[in-house]
Amino acid sequence: MIQARCHCGAVEIEISEPPSEITECNCSICHRYGALWAYYDPSQVRVRAAVPTHIYMWDDQSLAFHRCGNCGCLTHWSPVNRAPNRMGVNARMMEPTLIAQAKVRHLDGRVTETYLD
Repeated sequence: MIQARCHCGAVEIEISEPPSEITECNCSICHRYGALWAYYDPSQVRVRAAVPTHIYMWDDQSLAFHRCGNCGCLTHWSPVNRAPNRMGVNARMMEPTLIAQAKVRHLDGRVTETYLD
């Protein structure tokens, strides 16, 4: 079992396997967050939060970005009002050795919505 945790440990995410691929997106929000996204089917992810997460949504309100209500780390995003077939886990919350072998893909979320590699 792979675990991703915020800085204070109040939000813990469990997934069955480390990501083989992670995405760095340059859209207006991901650029500011500095997140590296590992995508999973929501059925593969278990989120446990000892404190409520704070949620931020913008634009079309289709994604809910969650951050720890205690330390403020951005932990994941979840889909809103659409088929929940994918969610993003911030791979920066995982141990660096777990993501060291993952392929980093660069998504031009700012303009073309296509991968640049």
